[in-house]
Amino acid sequence: MTMMSSVVSAYNAFLDFLYPPECVICHTPGTFLCADCLATIEPITEPKCAVCGYPLPHSDASCPQCRRYPVEALDGVRSVALFHSGVLREAIHKFKYENMEILGKSLAPLLTTCYTINQMKAQVIVPVPLHTSRHKQRGYNQSAVLADYMAAELNLPVDTVSLVRQRRTKPQMSLSAAQRQLNVADAFVCRTGTISGKAVLLIDDVCTTGATLDACAAALKRAGALSVNALTLARAE
Repeated sequence: MTMMSSVVSAYNAFLDFLYPPECVICHTPGTFLCADCLATIEPITEPKCAVCGYPLPHSDASCPQCRRYPVEALDGVRSVALFHSGVLREAIHKFKYENMEILGKSLAPLLTTCYTINQMKAQVIVPVPLHTSRHKQRGYNQSAVLADYMAAELNLPVDTVSLVRQRRTKPQMSLSAAQRQLNVADAFVCRTGTISGKAVLLIDDVCTTGATLDACAAALKRAGALSVNALTLARAE
């Protein structure tokens, strides 16, 4: 377990003592995201695109997402489930925007399972970074929280230092696909050489067009990363 994992575990235990948990969806006591609610999340299964992981109607179908939003630097993307209305969408919203950092503990195992099922291989986990101003405003980076819980489960190191968001970007949600690419162009830089020669697993909460993930992968590849695959909780339809 990393030092950050130990700190997070101690902090979460303290919070559980002060505020006994209940499911943020159905309010069942005992956990912040109960097993019944988690069971309603429908994972993406085969057939799916070999590159971006988007579900396909049949195995030989061409991928509409890759046609519309082709990635250049990423070697592949996998996501737990589609980002439609339901438990996963609500949980991510609370995790990201309602100061429910503790939900990372319940959501990270979904990523670990997806990683295992898809037989992904990595030597280091890198969360998509926030700009320092947004990190200060939110208080934590949700992708880093997920990455740290995953690292403890998979016994992999987390690198939260190398990849940096060097300029603040507009929220991607309000932009078109073309605007998204321009918004994140050269927004990321890798400032250490520790990534060189390594297989990187890039972690984020949601993949929409993949523009942010691809921009991160480009920066990591420029720093010598051997490969960059991305893993997210949700994939936009």
